[in-house]
Amino acid sequence: MVTIRVIVTGAAGRMGREMTRGLLQAEDIAVVGAVDRQQAGADIGTLNGLPPAGVTITTDLAEVIAATRPQVMVDFTVAAAALANARIAVERGVSPVIGTTGISLDQLDELHQLCEDRQVGAVVAPNFSLGAVLMMHFAGEAARYFPRAEIIEMHHDQKIDAPSGTALKTAELMAARIKETPKLLPVEEKVAGARGATYQGLAVHSVRLPGAVAHQEVIFGGQGQLLTIRHDTTSREAFLPGLLLAMRKVNQCRGVVYGLENLLEL
Repeated sequence: MVTIRVIVTGAAGRMGREMTRGLLQAEDIAVVGAVDRQQAGADIGTLNGLPPAGVTITTDLAEVIAATRPQVMVDFTVAAAALANARIAVERGVSPVIGTTGISLDQLDELHQLCEDRQVGAVVAPNFSLGAVLMMHFAGEAARYFPRAEIIEMHHDQKIDAPSGTALKTAELMAARIKETPKLLPVEEKVAGARGATYQGLAVHSVRLPGAVAHQEVIFGGQGQLLTIRHDTTSREAFLPGLLLAMRKVNQCRGVVYGLENLLEL
């Protein structure tokens, strides 16, 4: 069995901790480094309720890469930090697998060019949940047959970007399947923003509430009928299988692969 050497950036955050816990228990993964501005010096095993892993959180990514020689960097930070981390990794021949959202298409293009220049693969996935990826795929298919659709996404109240990366990616997939982008009918908003945001010609609505994790539904409307495609993530554990899939395939890629669906046989 080939073992993949991995470092995790954002290792002390909610998602970073959940994913690190899962990676520590995967047979073909060796977590050799962890980076975060919080919890420096903490052992990543102890931090996640597991036996000590012998890997402590540090704050200098370049230093960790030089000391541990990883093949893959997993990033769950924030958009600005994720891009900076990805540049550091790619310049040193390390493949980034990024779950951080809020990265623009222009920034993805910049990262793609850097990866091409260095002949390094990267995976950027707005959502690592396989169910969410299938939801987006099915929404893209349904968009071919319904004249109108709207996207409603709901996340926990600590999520700082809106709309979510998943909602934006869904709209992009849907727009790519529609021959002519539908024009939203004019409406008089009694309160500004009541109809949500418009992206790729689709209305997108964001909800932020405590108790939520990650949820999205796409509602399609046609003559005499409605179709709803919905996915609910009830625990961050749902992201681990997709993350492992990306980590196992990223070294076969060149440039940026945007969206986990591109690694699946859909």
